[in-house]
Amino acid sequence: MTDKVEKTIIIGSGPAAWSAAIYAARATLEPLVFEGAMTEENRQQGTLPLGQLALTTEVENYAGFPSGNLKAFLDSAIDSEQQYLLPPVSEEEHAVTGPELMNLMRQQARNFGTRIITDDVTGTDFSSDIFKIETLESGTFQCRTLIVASGARANYLGLPSEDAYKNRGVSACAVCDGALPRFRNKPLAVVGGGDSAIEESTFLTKFASKVYLVVRRDTLRASKIMQERAFRNEKIEILWNHEVLEVLGEDKAGVTGLRLLQNKDHQERTVEIHGLFLAIGHTPNTTFLRNQVALTEKGYVAWTAPARTYTSVKGVFAAGDVADDYYRQAITSAGTGCMAALDAEKLLAEHDLV
Repeated sequence: MTDKVEKTIIIGSGPAAWSAAIYAARATLEPLVFEGAMTEENRQQGTLPLGQLALTTEVENYAGFPSGNLKAFLDSAIDSEQQYLLPPVSEEEHAVTGPELMNLMRQQARNFGTRIITDDVTGTDFSSDIFKIETLESGTFQCRTLIVASGARANYLGLPSEDAYKNRGVSACAVCDGALPRFRNKPLAVVGGGDSAIEESTFLTKFASKVYLVVRRDTLRASKIMQERAFRNEKIEILWNHEVLEVLGEDKAGVTGLRLLQNKDHQERTVEIHGLFLAIGHTPNTTFLRNQVALTEKGYVAWTAPARTYTSVKGVFAAGDVADDYYRQAITSAGTGCMAALDAEKLLAEHDLV
C-alpha cells in the first residue's frame, strides 16, 4: 500500500469522471483517476475506459460540438500516444463521436495535471477518515475524498448478433442516437415493457416511420399513463409475447431486421427494421463499493442531500450514471461531475487540506 494520502481519487472515465477531474485539478486537489482496465471482461460487459460514450457513434446533443471537420482539431488537441479507442477520423463533416468527445475530455483533464491509472478498482474500505482503494494490479491507495463516477452499463439481450451490430443499428439510448440519419423515416424496434421502453418508443416516433415494441409477455410493466400513451400512438405497434432470437443485418447497411419468436405458439417471424433499441434497464457499476454506501432500491448510489453529490459516507461523493437513473445523458453526467469536485473541494477546505 502506498503511504501517500491523495486529496481526491476519482473512479471512472466517462463525462462525470473527466469533468470532476478537470474541476478538481484546477482547484489544486491533484486528482488521481482510475479509468478502468483494458481487459476482455470489461469489453464484454461494456466497462472499458471512456465509459458508455465509447460505445456510441455520433453525439449530436452535447453542447459546444456542432458538426464540422474535426480532424485537424482532434489531431492537434489529443496527444497521439494517449488516444484511447479512437476510430479513424473522417475528413468529412460529422458530429463529434463518443470516443472523440471522451478523448478530448481526458486530454483536458491531463492538461491540468490529472494523473491517470489504467486499472480497475476492485474494493474499497471506508472504515476510517482515510479511505482505502484496492486495485486489480496497482496495489492499494489512500485518499481523503473519493468521487465515485463509475457509471452504469446498459443491459443487453446477450445475443452474438446483437453484439455484432452495436453502433451499426443496435443502441441502448434512443435519446442519444434516435435522431441520427440512419434511423430517420425507417422502421425501428424497441425491446422492453416498462416506462423506459414506452418513453423510448414514443421519442423514436418523431423520426421513425414505424416503431415495433417487442414485449415478451402479454402485458406491459409500464405505468397506466405510459401504457395509454403507447396505445394511442399510431406509429407504435406492440408485438405481444415476442422474444428476439437474432438481429439480422449486413456489413455495409447494418441492422436490417429481427428474427422473433412468438412464445405462446412457438412460431417464428421476421420483421424488417433498421434500428434496434434496448430498453431493459441498466446495471450500476457499484460492486467494488461492497455495500459500504447506501444504495437506492435499484442499486444506484443514493444521493443524501438535495442539489448535492453527498453519499451516506462523509467524504465520498457520487456523480453521473452511477447515481442518476433518470436523465442518463452525457451533459447531465458532466454537470454532476463538476458538482462532486466542488463538494470535495469544500470539504477539504473546511479541514485546511487544500
